[in-house]
Amino acid sequence: MHSGRKVTAMNMDADSRKTFFFTGGSKDIPCVRKKREKGKIVASLEEAFRLAEVRDGMTVSFHHHLRDGDLVVNMALDVLADMGIRDLVLAPSALFPVHESLLRHVRSGVIRSIEGSVNGPVGRAASEGLFPSPVILRSHGGRVRAMQADELHVDVAVLAAPAADAMGNLSGISGPSACGSLGYAFTDAQYADRVIAVTDNLVPYPAVPFSIPQTLVDWVVPVESIGVPEKIVSGTLRVTRDPLRLIIAEQVAKVVEESGLFTSGFSMQAGAGGISLAASAFIRERMKAAGIRGSFISGGITGQSVEMLEEGLFESLLDVQSFDLEAVASLASNRGHAEMSASFYANTASKGCVVDMLDVAVLGATQVDTDFNVNVNTESDGVLLHGIGGHMDTAAGAAVTVVVTPLFRGRMPMVVDRVLTVTTPGETVDVVVTERGVAVNPRRKDLLENLRGKGIPLMEIGDLKKMAEEFTGIPKTPSFGEKIIGIVEYRDGTVIDTIRQRL
Repeated sequence: MHSGRKVTAMNMDADSRKTFFFTGGSKDIPCVRKKREKGKIVASLEEAFRLAEVRDGMTVSFHHHLRDGDLVVNMALDVLADMGIRDLVLAPSALFPVHESLLRHVRSGVIRSIEGSVNGPVGRAASEGLFPSPVILRSHGGRVRAMQADELHVDVAVLAAPAADAMGNLSGISGPSACGSLGYAFTDAQYADRVIAVTDNLVPYPAVPFSIPQTLVDWVVPVESIGVPEKIVSGTLRVTRDPLRLIIAEQVAKVVEESGLFTSGFSMQAGAGGISLAASAFIRERMKAAGIRGSFISGGITGQSVEMLEEGLFESLLDVQSFDLEAVASLASNRGHAEMSASFYANTASKGCVVDMLDVAVLGATQVDTDFNVNVNTESDGVLLHGIGGHMDTAAGAAVTVVVTPLFRGRMPMVVDRVLTVTTPGETVDVVVTERGVAVNPRRKDLLENLRGKGIPLMEIGDLKKMAEEFTGIPKTPSFGEKIIGIVEYRDGTVIDTIRQRL
């Protein structure tokens, strides 16, 4: 074969070609024939972590589709702690109150820092200065971009899988811990160096239909339970019955109706909170009355979204997270109900994301200021209690972004001179709706013209702030120290704000 010319498959005889392909092209690489092992199942998380060669200082990621019913994060961190692993960076798509027990692993040195959304007790602990390094907060789209750019490099991803087969095909639509879409887990599966699936529902191969394919999964670990079903999803979420919040919801529907976008083919996203659900219900009735058929609803999908699809009011649902049992069942059975990844949903560095196709987004807030900046991370006392979610992503992409908030909660005004934390910049917010008035961003003169004279109580944002203070008084500004405990990244990776330790 060594004739002085380049050896290729085309200039060999049949026997030589056979030898070449069996040996990989070299006599020094023997062809090893052995029975193929059927599957990637390992006996325990500890075994999987050892196979993944987890070491001190690595970054480990998780997804949050099991929400407050998740058992996998705490389970995995307990195993890593028992293995003597230290100085980890935790990269969850979100954390919930159920994850409060991980704080002991922060205190013991198992966890050094968190790059991901935090909710409740973990955020409060960060505000108190527990973490040696600041929590880095990213939106759903920003998290994907950071992984794609290797700014957030994940060494090992641990994926909770409501259904899995022996080769690692994963699905969220069946099993005792069914959660529906696995949209946020796609990112971890795609970009992590090693991927471990943890399941309480091992199904025969192939697990069709699957969300995450076997080509992205290294090991499968069967366990007794990955989640508490009643805390993952719990029937259809409730539309608010509070009269003041119903006023907000009805004003939102009026704004949408008169926005100039309320025509056949329009698209929207609304959250799963009580006001957003009520607003969707009012929009639903207006669509029926006007004979309008929309194109899609995106984001987190609820039972109400499913009903609007089945009534023919929308052509499709694009689901990055299923919020209730109706949504889980629909994803399994409705052809117009599609699962999407977080990148497809909101990644600004992708070749095109869904938020850029949105006509209307209805979003909540913990504070709004007179420049239309929105805070969704810290409460009025300055404590970090919430993640970003898709807030800044949808606000940037939608043609009209509507932020809903009561004028005040308790004795705290929700419209202020300056928000404590800027999560979503005012330049991407078009309308603020409260129970006592609606403010349109001065940038949107076109929208203001559409809404004027339509029975909508239009006001200046500064007048809403003054009205709120008439009810609450001017609150005392919280006290903060010098230590930065949180960094808020905009969806393009720039720092939009920092959060300081609450004194």
